[in-house]
Amino acid sequence: MIKVLHLISGGDIGGAKTHVLSLVNELSKSIPVKVICFMEGDFYEEGKAMGLDIEVFSQKRRYDLSVVAKLEALIRKEGYSIIHSHGARANFITRFLKGKVHIPCITTVHSDFMQDFKGNLYKHLIYTTLNIFALKAFDYYIAISDDFNKMLQERGFQKDRIFSVYNGIDFNEPIKCMDKIDFLKQKGLEAIADSVLVGMAARLHPVKGHKVLLEAAALALKEYPNMHFLLAGDGDEKENLIELAKKLDILDHVHFLGHIYPYDVYNSVDINVITSYTESFPYALLEGAKMHKASIASAVGGIPVLIKDDETGRLFDPGNSEDLANKLLDLANHEEKRRKLAEGLYEHAREHFSLEALAAQILEIYKKII
Repeated sequence: MIKVLHLISGGDIGGAKTHVLSLVNELSKSIPVKVICFMEGDFYEEGKAMGLDIEVFSQKRRYDLSVVAKLEALIRKEGYSIIHSHGARANFITRFLKGKVHIPCITTVHSDFMQDFKGNLYKHLIYTTLNIFALKAFDYYIAISDDFNKMLQERGFQKDRIFSVYNGIDFNEPIKCMDKIDFLKQKGLEAIADSVLVGMAARLHPVKGHKVLLEAAALALKEYPNMHFLLAGDGDEKENLIELAKKLDILDHVHFLGHIYPYDVYNSVDINVITSYTESFPYALLEGAKMHKASIASAVGGIPVLIKDDETGRLFDPGNSEDLANKLLDLANHEEKRRKLAEGLYEHAREHFSLEALAAQILEIYKKII
């Protein structure tokens, strides 16, 4: 019998959190699955509320390997047949656990691991190096797009050990979110309710390309001043982005909302945007699709598989703020086009990127590696 132990840091937010919690919930309908995380937080609390088999094995610090012995004892006692890891911290722990339990170890590569700590020289030098050290020891890899599969091969990982599996989302689960006007009032933004609202839900990190969005906003606002930008997410780049918005003289049109429930944002905006320099296959676009929102995204990673330019959304050249500004103006000026692209995206995503399809593919991979 297949019995899988998922390992993740527990501090995860955004796409990785959504992916693991929803995947484990769906897999649990077919096989025994348990999640161990290494810190308490939203991830653990949400998993617990969902009724998942989830525990916290706390670490005193990132390099605390005392959890390895606890994990080894758990695996031997419960008879797990696969370890499935997510993220740098879990990968590092699995690297030491692997030699003790001798069962297949697989990791999902949710992002470009060479870019994860971009902007922090210390973390990049230490954490990226340790993650590469850990990744090299795994038996198998799940890439969240064909583009990431190719990236892994180019970095020396064996082709026959890599599986491509695109993210999926539960289109049948009812969406719970605030009414648009109530949400804007709560944020003190009721005055902009009749403007064209552009939203982006992403951590404030250089790789997410917020700088490109702000530069594009400055260009677009010259021709279409009745546009506002709602940025959901936290991160080290916040002060830099505020300063840039001031420098571009657009701070009155840019609203930093912090870490909030993403569907409240999607429900309130007219255009959903992703400006990343690198991506696998972002949940922010799938979530926007579920909410029937027109989307503009940088043509990176697996995004063009979902966003087909002028059919299911608009694509722009990564880093090109002028190109993004033109796409923003195109959709801001044409409400019917926004509606048409939004419906096209919804139908395409629902047909090809469901949670059921994701779980079925992962289960088949487990069977193959066993």
